Amino acid sequence: MKKHYDFLVIGSGIAGLFYSIKASENGSVLLLTKTDLESSNTYYAQGGIATVEDEEDKFEYHITDTLDAGGDLCYEAAVSKIVHEGPEVINELISLGVEFTKDGEHYSLHREGGHSFNRIFHSKDITGKELIRALINQVKNNPAIEIRSNVMAVDLLTEHQMKSKVKPKNPTCYGAYVLDCNTGEVETILAKSTILATGGSGQVYLYTSNPEVATGDGLAMAYRARATISNLEFFQFHPTTLFTPRNSGKSFLISEAVRGFGGILKNGQGEEFMDKYHKLKSLAPRDVVARAIDTEMKKHGDDFVYLDVTHFPARKIIDSFPNIYKKCLDKGFDITKDMIPVVPAAHYQCGGIETDLNGKTDINGLYAIGEVACTGVHGANRLASNSLLEALVFAKAAAQNSKDYIQDFNVSHFDKIRDWDHGEAVKPTERVIMTYQKNSIKYLMSVFVGIVRTDERLELATTRIDQITRQVRDFYNKTRLSRELLELRNLAETASLIVRCAKFRKESRGLHYNIDYPQVDNANWRINSRIKSNGKLTRGVALS
Repeated sequence: MKKHYDFLVIGSGIAGLFYSIKASENGSVLLLTKTDLESSNTYYAQGGIATVEDEEDKFEYHITDTLDAGGDLCYEAAVSKIVHEGPEVINELISLGVEFTKDGEHYSLHREGGHSFNRIFHSKDITGKELIRALINQVKNNPAIEIRSNVMAVDLLTEHQMKSKVKPKNPTCYGAYVLDCNTGEVETILAKSTILATGGSGQVYLYTSNPEVATGDGLAMAYRARATISNLEFFQFHPTTLFTPRNSGKSFLISEAVRGFGGILKNGQGEEFMDKYHKLKSLAPRDVVARAIDTEMKKHGDDFVYLDVTHFPARKIIDSFPNIYKKCLDKGFDITKDMIPVVPAAHYQCGGIETDLNGKTDINGLYAIGEVACTGVHGANRLASNSLLEALVFAKAAAQNSKDYIQDFNVSHFDKIRDWDHGEAVKPTERVIMTYQKNSIKYLMSVFVGIVRTDERLELATTRIDQITRQVRDFYNKTRLSRELLELRNLAETASLIVRCAKFRKESRGLHYNIDYPQVDNANWRINSRIKSNGKLTRGVALS
């Protein structure tokens, strides 16, 4: 029999690392990462983890803030779950060595846009880096966890890869085909339970705060395996990333906490403008702020707006945001004296692979946690600093549920899985084709499927992206695998899914704003969009 594992974890952000630690108590874990353990969205998170701690704060307030930000589309049971379990996972992180910033004897809690109280646990402005440091230390010293770097999952293993012709309506996942990026060989990795923790898909856009690895890999693989995908029309643009004239790839994020700290948004003329768009002004939810900035930029023909903290003492600014201060200084801006030029960038995928309250997908043995999942927590718009909390709570729940799932797993099915066959595939002679298609996708998505949408833009995007997707599939079928090719394939399929979900929703809600349907329509559209591998969109159950 081929070597197999109890748990296969694909992705090394906070969800994948925390799940691996929890699952290792109940079996063998193989943790795969596309580059190295530090390369994830979590690593670059500046803000923190939202959890009720202050004695004046209450669970009910955090729940209400989340529901309000979510555009009346959150699944309240999922919201209640993360809020009530938040304090426990914070304590677990502390026990694992995470060092949150303190103010004397008490933890220093930030407040961010959309929150009614200070409840953000943070480690200065490099919270993600601190989380990854502590969790990687635990994972590397755990004998039950095997780590493999520079490998990329190609496709999930279901009955469709079996030697028999069994094609059940509800498939089961048995692991994944995995490309060793160093050797170019594809391996068959078998597992009783497979966990997708691959993060988001920000690289589908031209400007994004996401690292280069965020190419929608888990989302596209799950879709190809016939999992249900939900609510991809809701893509959050972080309103404030540092503008530079040659901005490309990963944009540097100016944390939400800077606005929570008291930073004021101003247009190119130096005028405050958020009072025209929301009662919370610069502390309004991200979707409101991003659209307001987009409107001001277009109104004045500017490439950016400003975020101003110069009214605070210099030492207080530097102590609160040392990393942001240093990065801006490197770019020629002293934020104690100069306003920060900022522009919105693709930041967080609120939809994803549909799961239940245990992180289970509708494919047996397959779990999705973190940004790749759609648990219902975020609804139509994510409340700041809820994402790391959601990842932790659902990673813990998935670890418990998958422990129970593997107890009755029949390993004899592994013998029926076929090994990968390269066939007649050859190495590409011109990589320029892949580069061109990738850049075309990013440009099309940014222009036609960005912060503000119209039916005409979405139709144009559909036609062009469908054409690119067909071309990429043809190229994929005859070309030997590489990381670059797999990422292009996943980006094309993810872009297609986002456009289809955006076309489907005939209203404006949360992060999805369509000029042709500018109003919220609760009577007809207080539902989730859902799509499966037949490409047809369906309406989810109406939310009560």
